[in-house]
Amino acid sequence: MNKKSDVVVVGFALFAMFFGAGNLIFPPYLGVISGSNWPLAMGGFLITGIGLTLMGIVAIAISGTSINDMADRVHPKFGAILGSVIMIIIGPLFAIPRTAATTFEIAIVPTMPGFSNLLFIIIFFAITLYFAIKPASVVDNIGKVLTPILLVVLLIIIGKGIISPIGEIAKLPESAGFSRGFTEGYQTMDALGSVILASIIIESIMAKGYTDKKTRVGMTIKAGIIAAVGLTIVYVGLMYVGSTVSGAFDAGVERTTLMIVITEAILGSFGKYALAVTIGLACLTTSIGLTAAAGKFFNDLSKGKLSYNAIVITTVVASALIASMGVEKIISFSVPILCLVYPVVIVLIVMTVFLRERITSRAPYAGAVFGAFVVSFLEFLTSVGAKSPMLVSIQSSLPFASAGFGWVVPAIAMSLIFVAVDKMIQKDTVQENA
Repeated sequence: MNKKSDVVVVGFALFAMFFGAGNLIFPPYLGVISGSNWPLAMGGFLITGIGLTLMGIVAIAISGTSINDMADRVHPKFGAILGSVIMIIIGPLFAIPRTAATTFEIAIVPTMPGFSNLLFIIIFFAITLYFAIKPASVVDNIGKVLTPILLVVLLIIIGKGIISPIGEIAKLPESAGFSRGFTEGYQTMDALGSVILASIIIESIMAKGYTDKKTRVGMTIKAGIIAAVGLTIVYVGLMYVGSTVSGAFDAGVERTTLMIVITEAILGSFGKYALAVTIGLACLTTSIGLTAAAGKFFNDLSKGKLSYNAIVITTVVASALIASMGVEKIISFSVPILCLVYPVVIVLIVMTVFLRERITSRAPYAGAVFGAFVVSFLEFLTSVGAKSPMLVSIQSSLPFASAGFGWVVPAIAMSLIFVAVDKMIQKDTVQENA
């Protein structure tokens, strides 16, 4: 065994896992809406888009091998609930449909105008279904080839965009720069996916012979750093290039349209076709991978009661229906739900990584998760139209609410309350048994 080379291999595998073509439409858009404040927005985006993602993997590694090991700190059955919710989100509800919608808008519309959206979706998901039901190594091999090609295309765009900026960076107000970047990072869904897909990385490390937990965690962290560097270069570069057209576009521009415009401005018509082919095929392999992952997850969760093929077919049909909405509508639809789930996942990941050795009972974890969920649920209700005066008043009175972090203090407060209640129950139990 060569630990250094194994870390590099796992690091690149981790990079490829989270280097989703669909995610690339968010940094340029964030650059446009933040303009001269793009470094501040970038900080928020990198925390959720990369930092939290890697922390999620580390949290699973130090807990065991799966999300159940981490979520068990809240309740033995919490892992199944949280895992199912996350798998649906990164599966048929948002991530898989977005791969098809992104492919149509970036690869098909600019190169084959007039091609039927419905026909494309049928073809896209027919291919997805074929390969997901009959897994083949060709899909993995295509993915391994496409990731480097897509990376090269993007680095050329970034490099030329830095050397010869498309336009001037607009000076925009600083309001919500960091928090907007933070919540925009939710859209990558990588932090959610990390607590599900971490088992693949961990199994890969163990398969190489590193079964000792300390060694395994150490290698995971080092591999994570390698992946983080690669992702940071791409995201920061694309965000900067996006900021250079902030004077020409506003928040109303569609993310896929922006990516196409930037590519054509830098590389001409060749860039448009190169981007179309690589992103289109990369999105297809992502769709196949996530569909297969959903099938395996729910098949394992049900202990075989739900057949793999039935789950895959259901996933494909549901994804196709949602994909017809288009990228912008899928994103708009996903925002409230992501903002509902993310605080819970963030709390659990942060507590697992930084407080696991100091906290031995479930009460603090359960309290923090409950507190974060209650506030995010209130915000969810508001975002979908339930804007009662009392609800708005409660939300606005919470510390850090204006920055989008109203759930932080309630999570801490409920954690302390749950600890106090737990101690009182234990004390009463001891007295009763005395």
